[in-house]
Amino acid sequence: MPVDDTTEGPGEAAAREDAAHLAAGVERGPETLRTFRAVLVNTLVANVTSGFLWFALTFWAYLETRSVMATSIIGGGYMLFTAVFGTFFGTLVDRHLKKNVMVASSSITLVTYALAGALWLLLGEEALADWGAPGFWLFATVILVGGVVESLRNIALSTTVTLLVPEDGRDRANGLVGTVQGIAFMVTSVFSGLSVGLLGMGWTLAIALALTGLSLAHLLPVSVPEVRPEVEEGASRFDVRGAVTAIRAVPGLVALILFTTFNNLVNGVYIALMDPYGLTLFSVEAWGLVLGVTGLGFVVGGALVARFGLGSNPVRSLLLVNLGVAGLGMTFTLREWAWLYVVGIFLFLCIMPVAEAAEQTILQRVVPFRTQGRVFGFAQSVELAASPVSAFLIGPIAQFWLIPYMESPEGRSAWGWLLGDGEARGIALVFLGAGAIVLVTVLLALASAPYRRLSTAYAAAPAQQIEAQPAG
Repeated sequence: MPVDDTTEGPGEAAAREDAAHLAAGVERGPETLRTFRAVLVNTLVANVTSGFLWFALTFWAYLETRSVMATSIIGGGYMLFTAVFGTFFGTLVDRHLKKNVMVASSSITLVTYALAGALWLLLGEEALADWGAPGFWLFATVILVGGVVESLRNIALSTTVTLLVPEDGRDRANGLVGTVQGIAFMVTSVFSGLSVGLLGMGWTLAIALALTGLSLAHLLPVSVPEVRPEVEEGASRFDVRGAVTAIRAVPGLVALILFTTFNNLVNGVYIALMDPYGLTLFSVEAWGLVLGVTGLGFVVGGALVARFGLGSNPVRSLLLVNLGVAGLGMTFTLREWAWLYVVGIFLFLCIMPVAEAAEQTILQRVVPFRTQGRVFGFAQSVELAASPVSAFLIGPIAQFWLIPYMESPEGRSAWGWLLGDGEARGIALVFLGAGAIVLVTVLLALASAPYRRLSTAYAAAPAQQIEAQPAG
């Protein structure tokens, strides 16, 4: 993916002057914070766009095919491609100006969504809705590529927090990032369900295409005070070695990434089955509204971090919130009650921004700025690689074994005392087991030596130094 760093666009001269001050060691302050907020607003527009179309694709695919396996493959494919390209994306972020990376990402996404629209017009909905035909998978793959490339922006945004936000405010800035993601989730989930239910997938594609264009147009005049990255000799395009070296240099950081990877392996179960479970309780329009309302939890969690921070030890905060995730996973589908499911999702989404902000804050402090893109990208690759595995596996297991088992007299007799009666007791059994696994994992992590070593490394980490030449 070529990224042009040589053309000076709107506002680049001002950005170059600001970058000179940053390179000279001038403290980050109100000007850089205003730039950060502008980038954050643009990320909101981009996240709304990609989330809107991705939710819509999942809803539409399930309603047209009524196949848990089809939605599992789509969700798992997204995670798989995001994982495979994470290190490559991180290397791009370290080698190029962050704004140019974001512009390239939005441009490619715009092209892929246009291609999806062209497929819709050429083949028609009837041909695309047959999940046994190649047209369905080509259509889903084109949308998937646009969403995956859009994820490149998130890696760039993580390093932009380090670039523009003073160190003592980064946890709160990461909370703002979580709030923006929550607003995007809330808006897109509501309007995706309504759009698919009332307008259809064709108009949904048209809306996504227009929003992507607006996001790109908004980003172009934003002036980001950047410093030109220095590329190490011998570094490859997939600089796994540089990422691993930076991670191993921090005591306990390998263990943190492995912990998050294992958690994502379990969380892939929820990714694959949460929508099918919800769509057994609600119509597609109502389910979209439910996700929108519960998305307020994401906003609440991010706002709490933005207001109060993460405390003196984000490593401890990360593990404690995962205890909450385990408890929710074991209880929110014990009965097939719509209100219990809704409350569980709301609390889950309150917790997730805290966990995400904690991990981001840890990496932004203990990893040198010049390698942060690769570390964020590598962590994304390793952590997300686990989710497709469980998503691909759990779909067939649930559809062909657990759901029929829980519908049988034997299954109801064995588990009815705990899970009650209902249409989706097989999915509830999967959620219960996943939550129990997370609980045991977090308790072991809290008692481990790597947890103590990483906590010490975080407390002792020096302030970040941005060592490079001004861009331009």
